[in-house]
Order: sequence, then C-alpha cells, then structure tokens
Amino acid sequence: MASSSSPKEIIKEFPFFRVYNDGCLELFRPPSVKIPPFDDPISGVRSKDVVISSQPTVSAHIVIPKVTNPDKQKFPLLLYMHGGGFCTLSAFAKPYHDFCNTISSQANAIVVSEEYRLFPDRPIPACYEDSWAALKWVASHVSGNGPDPWLNHHADLGRVFFGGDSAGGNIAHTLAFRVGSIGLPGVNLVGVTMVHPFFGGTEDDEMWLYMCASNDGPQDPRMKPHAEDLARLGCERVLIFVAERDYLCPAGKNYYEELKKSGWKGRVELVEHLDEKHVFYLRNPTCTNALELTNKFISFIKQNNGSLRNSIESKY
Repeated sequence: MASSSSPKEIIKEFPFFRVYNDGCLELFRPPSVKIPPFDDPISGVRSKDVVISSQPTVSAHIVIPKVTNPDKQKFPLLLYMHGGGFCTLSAFAKPYHDFCNTISSQANAIVVSEEYRLFPDRPIPACYEDSWAALKWVASHVSGNGPDPWLNHHADLGRVFFGGDSAGGNIAHTLAFRVGSIGLPGVNLVGVTMVHPFFGGTEDDEMWLYMCASNDGPQDPRMKPHAEDLARLGCERVLIFVAERDYLCPAGKNYYEELKKSGWKGRVELVEHLDEKHVFYLRNPTCTNALELTNKFISFIKQNNGSLRNSIESKY
C-alpha cells in the first residue's frame, strides 16, 4: 500500500542551511568544536570563560594580557562578535580563541569575545539583544564593583572598542548605533572594526529575512543601515576590511561610502585585500595578508585618536 505522506522536499536553500517541506532545517556546517580556556606561558596572556547572563543565556570568552602591575594597570577593552551567518561558529572555537589571544597580547587589551545565541534555536534578533546584554555586563564594571575581577581591576572603560567579522561585523554596527542613540553611562566607545561585514545588497539578504521573522523587509535598518542611523554611530573611528574575492566585498564598500555621506563626524578607513576570500585571515592566519590585517587591527586599538583620516587603501 502506498504511503499517503508527502515526500520530503527542499523548499528553500540558503548559503548556510536548507529548509524542508516538513519544517525541518539542515545546517551545512557541524557545530563548532569548543576548546577550554588556557594560559599562554610565552605571551603571558590568560583566558577564561564566563556566564554573562542566564536570562537570556549569554556567555563569553575573556582574554587578558600579561599584568605587570596588579594595582594600577588598566587596559582598553575590545568586545568581539564572531561570524558564521548568524547560525554557526562560536566564540569558543579555536580560530577565534587564537585570534583574540593575538589581539590581547599585541594590542595590550582585554578581549571579551561574546557567545550570542544562534538561529534556528534563537532566531534574529536574539543575536543583537544578546550582544547588548554583553555590553551592559561590561558596563556594570564601571565603578569597579562588577561581577568579574579582571574587568574590575584592569578594564579601562574609557577606551572601549567593538569588533566583529561577517555577521559579527553587522552586530558591531548595530551596537555602535544603539550606543550613539541611547548612550551607555561610563562607557566611551572609541572605535569599531568590521572585518568582511554582512550588510544588505547581496545573495544573503533573503537568508537574513528568513532568519528574522520580525523584519521590516529589504530596507530593514539592521541589514541596510539608513543614513540617519549611520550618522548616530556612537564612536570616533571605524575601520572596515574587505576582501576582493568575497561576495560581501561590495556591501562593505557601500557601507564605507554611505557612512562618509551620512553626516557622521568620525573618521573611517577602508582596507581591501586583493585576491583574498571571505575571512581568509582565520583560515590561513600566517599568510602575509592575514598578518597585515591583524597588525592593522592591533594598531587601530593602540593608535592615538587623531591619527586616522578618512581613507581607502588596497593590499596585495
């Protein structure tokens, strides 16, 4: 007797997952392998994992550089959001662990690498709300009586930076806009670094709209920031990296041009690496362009506020 049930069919397919007619969803990448924190005896960098919030469930990987003066030493703080199309990867995965260790050691900065909730378990906008919860947790240390002793004793919240790659670059933008719109007492956001960021105008638009049921359509400002939103970015400096062979390259360049025209009063720089693909620096961290990108990221944190002009450059 023939079955009366319909055969399983693919009804939608996106770069990161496919959807079947029975409502099931198949992610193309397996879950990230998460590694435990450890101390680096060579650089002196230490790391640990912390729970930021139970409602919502948000955690983070924290890295602190070598402390030579336990009583007085203060470091700038980088809040970092990982990539992965809003549905894969982890702050606890080895590529991000290694990258954040390098940034912490060489920029002499505390890095809080946030683990936000992912689609499909937690659809967008959970990633944005979780990142705001992480930022508020960081801000709770402004008087030196927050829940984490490393931040209480050594974080200079007058020198805060946001950073992120791909989806994380998009999240970094939304955080900067929110800080500029409503503020965050005690926190001074100096700069934002976006590496190969996702914004609207690419093949990923439909995927983002599917992951965010409460969207405002293709012009949703979280996907395609409006000029008035760009003008309210709550930071002094922005650094954008794009890769020539990355399909998100036009989106990053467009963000750069729109930010310059928006009336925002800060300084922005665009760096393009020629003949490179999306997040190449995580896949091949020792190649020449990856080292250049990492060093530029580090210099952005270390440089004086007045040293960056609106500019664009290409790297071979």
